[in-house]
Amino acid sequence: MNLRDTKKFMKKIAIDIKSLTKNFGCKIAVNKISFKVNAGSITGLLGGNGAGKTTTIAMILGLLLPTSGKIRVLGEDIITSRYKVLSRINFSSPYVELPKRLTVQQNLRIFAGLYGMGNSKEDIENLAESFALNDFLDLPTGQLSSGQRSRVSLAKALINSPSLLLLDEPTASLDPETASWIRSYLEEYASKTGATILLASHNMDEVSRLCSDVIIMRNGNVVDQGAPKALIKKYERNTLEDVFLQIARAEFNKL
Repeated sequence: MNLRDTKKFMKKIAIDIKSLTKNFGCKIAVNKISFKVNAGSITGLLGGNGAGKTTTIAMILGLLLPTSGKIRVLGEDIITSRYKVLSRINFSSPYVELPKRLTVQQNLRIFAGLYGMGNSKEDIENLAESFALNDFLDLPTGQLSSGQRSRVSLAKALINSPSLLLLDEPTASLDPETASWIRSYLEEYASKTGATILLASHNMDEVSRLCSDVIIMRNGNVVDQGAPKALIKKYERNTLEDVFLQIARAEFNKL
């Protein structure tokens, strides 16, 4: 096999993080972490509250500048060249609110415009149909239930058909049936488009179902990474939730 063929079969990397650190004053939120996320994968980012997941995602998005370290996203340095890739990235979290006074439709139109989508009407109609938003498209976002807001947030995150989708608790506040449908939608989206998804979640069943790889954070550090089945075998547990609890309790017992 020649060099060209070797490169052809090498896995492409969507996110490449090296020695990434973020300090807030004297507090170390993220401590020299390194990991890679394969292009086209759905990768879970796990950790308890305060583990550093949200801070890490914010740095990947370019919203926070790291104290030190390097971040490459879709082949670009996110610190120096983020504008080259921002149009190919999107983000969703039920904890980040959209403008409350704007209607759902107005919010989607504005974000479509921000991503440079000139003719967004058809895209918004398709998303509204997929996420069952039609009944409240003309309602102010502030009047929606938490589950409805979660669906709007996901629709917003897919408005530009992103190559990299960062999701923070995407099915929080959703009823079991809708949550299951969302998971299926994300699986199908990744399969059809080849998009990469980085998923932060506390739902271990969700992570086990969706993710081919899992990164586990604790106290600002990456403590392990691997496929769910491999981690279950390594820690000699029955489920991924058992693995997560073992790692969390190990930190608790040190206190």
